[in-house]
Amino acid sequence: MTSTTAAAPSRPFPWLIIACGCIIAALTFGPRSAMGFFQLPMLAEKGWDRTTFGLAMAIQNLFWGLSLPFFGAIADRYGTWRVLAAGGIIYAAGLALMATATTPTMLHIGGGVLVGMGVAAGSFSIVLAAFARHTPPEMRSLVFGIGTAAGSAGMFLFAPLSQGMIDAFGWSDTLVYMAIAMLVIPVLAMPLAGSSHAAQKAQAAFQQTAGQALREALGHSSYLLLVSGFFVCGFQVAFITAHFPAYIGDIGIPARYAVIALALIGFFNIIGSLASGFIGQRYPKPKFLVLIYLARSVAVTAFLLLPQTPASVIVFAIVMGLLWLSTVPPTNSLVAIMFGTRHLAMLGGVVFLSHQIGSFLGVWLGGYLYDRFGTYDPVWWLGVALGIFAAIVHWPIREQAVERPGLVAAE
Repeated sequence: MTSTTAAAPSRPFPWLIIACGCIIAALTFGPRSAMGFFQLPMLAEKGWDRTTFGLAMAIQNLFWGLSLPFFGAIADRYGTWRVLAAGGIIYAAGLALMATATTPTMLHIGGGVLVGMGVAAGSFSIVLAAFARHTPPEMRSLVFGIGTAAGSAGMFLFAPLSQGMIDAFGWSDTLVYMAIAMLVIPVLAMPLAGSSHAAQKAQAAFQQTAGQALREALGHSSYLLLVSGFFVCGFQVAFITAHFPAYIGDIGIPARYAVIALALIGFFNIIGSLASGFIGQRYPKPKFLVLIYLARSVAVTAFLLLPQTPASVIVFAIVMGLLWLSTVPPTNSLVAIMFGTRHLAMLGGVVFLSHQIGSFLGVWLGGYLYDRFGTYDPVWWLGVALGIFAAIVHWPIREQAVERPGLVAAE
């Protein structure tokens, strides 16, 4: 193992894999991060309520999470290209069905189940696992930050692009155009073919089945704390993604500020993700995550208690953008440190499943409680409390590899 580790930095930096993976991350994350812009025009035309749309987005987040461990296991065993290619096709089918939905059931299947599975197959966990297998350990946190920043760039680009296309072509045609764009993903995924097998040849790996890896992880206290904390990240960001445009309208602020806010979140998310990868490479990742979750709770509290104006919306968007996906590089890096890269896509997928269960509740509760009480405030304050909970559970996480005395290294 020592010789392998020492030789790792001499490997050529995989620029083509990084570049294509980053574009895939941007394409995958962009449309789903702009779903909030489709809510009001779709509901106005269809006559559905916010619970109906909220449930579709909640199902999307849930299937994103449920599918990811399985797609991750397939990518770990058979390579990344097959999973990414399938994801692009499924994603396109879901957006197309969402565009032509005539019933809530069609919306829930298209925008919920299929889009969720498509996002899962092209998600950060799949792309970042491929990155990890081709970069030395001392570069992984930074490379994870680059990949996460690419997804953030997708959010930054698709926020104004989606709103502009909806104004120009209508919400339905915009979804169709986005579906067509997803068909580029299988082509971009080609350089990532065979990543799992390449990793096994490039480094010594423990001969461990997926089931053994999963049992090992679920018996590790730091991993379980990481899983429980990432639930909160999903709750917070999914609620804002799905409901913030409607919330801006509810408090009497012009709709253009919702576009500006989500674009700013996307732009500063790029900065936050890159900074997170850089910081996580040099400082303890669990303590860094504690600070991120505490900062989120402080930001939401200040936004709710201070006067809500266009200026405060912009400031809130900038702060949340810096914190938005800054959790992803240190979280994925911790999984790689604990268990290595052999089953990283699957184990990272399990962590992300927790994230998506939180996303399901954040999106669904946002719509349900709004229809029940006429306000989003209960969900905002629940997010504040959960941020404090996440800070508490990340504090005792240990940043070290598990001991595997019973396993034999592969030749």
